[in-house]
Amino acid sequence: MSLTVDPQPDDDAPLRLEQQILLDYRFVAGHFASTFFRVLLEEQRILGRRCPQGHVLVPPRPVCGLCNTETDAWIEVGPTGRLAGFTVVYTPFTDPMTGEERPVPYGFGLIQFDGADTSVYHLVDETDPRRLHVGLAVEPVWRDPEERTGSLADIRWFRPAAREERR
Repeated sequence: MSLTVDPQPDDDAPLRLEQQILLDYRFVAGHFASTFFRVLLEEQRILGRRCPQGHVLVPPRPVCGLCNTETDAWIEVGPTGRLAGFTVVYTPFTDPMTGEERPVPYGFGLIQFDGADTSVYHLVDETDPRRLHVGLAVEPVWRDPEERTGSLADIRWFRPAAREERR
């Protein structure tokens, strides 16, 4: 591992330490995550798990965190949804999935898929806070099939849904 520091940093700029860490790591996703990601990758569908109380969890879980009962059925949700919360980020950020710095500003939100009771964090393709609001209808923008890897990153971002544009 090498560590380098810019010898003449700009006084206003944050100190940036460049380093490369190589980790060869694999883990077993388990039944619920494997099913969720496989269907996302191969069929471009979003699945959740429903508990006996009727809560639908995305990502799917074996036990409902809302009522502490075992989930018992697969349910297709979305792919559209609504913003349950959001922010616009103006601070540079290195994306942990790609190692690349995200251009700023960028939108980030809690996406609650239609038919689900829980939310997932994801990028939002809107950076004007005046155009974002809790309850905003959003739709996914999918990666091309050859770019997909079987993760939530198979959805590039969410954008305001066409039905919301007419508002």
